[in-house]
Amino acid sequence: MIATFLALIVDEQKPTFAVLLVVFVGCVIFLLLMDRITGIIRMIETVAQNASVNLMYVETILKIIGIAYIAEFGAQIAKDAGQGAIASKIELSGKILILTLAIPIISVIIQTIIALIPKA
Repeated sequence: MIATFLALIVDEQKPTFAVLLVVFVGCVIFLLLMDRITGIIRMIETVAQNASVNLMYVETILKIIGIAYIAEFGAQIAKDAGQGAIASKIELSGKILILTLAIPIISVIIQTIIALIPKA
């Protein structure tokens, strides 16, 4: 919250510094949360191993989640800098990357459903 107030004050005098402040604070917050993120990832991997789930699928899902967060972070920074068009392109790129990574998982789900349907 302090950074928000500082950014508002600095934005009136030096808009460039306000954007840099927002980016810096966002990166610091992300770095401070890395320990918790790492713990969550380890917990998910442990649960997947205990459930005998193929780790390839878990890794793919974690990559998808990572891309979603990074794309959202980048889009918000672009919006804060007044670049709405770039922000929408970042969001679109993130969605395309997510879809690309999800194709193998979608294929397995479709194959499983087809295998469950009784043949006439």
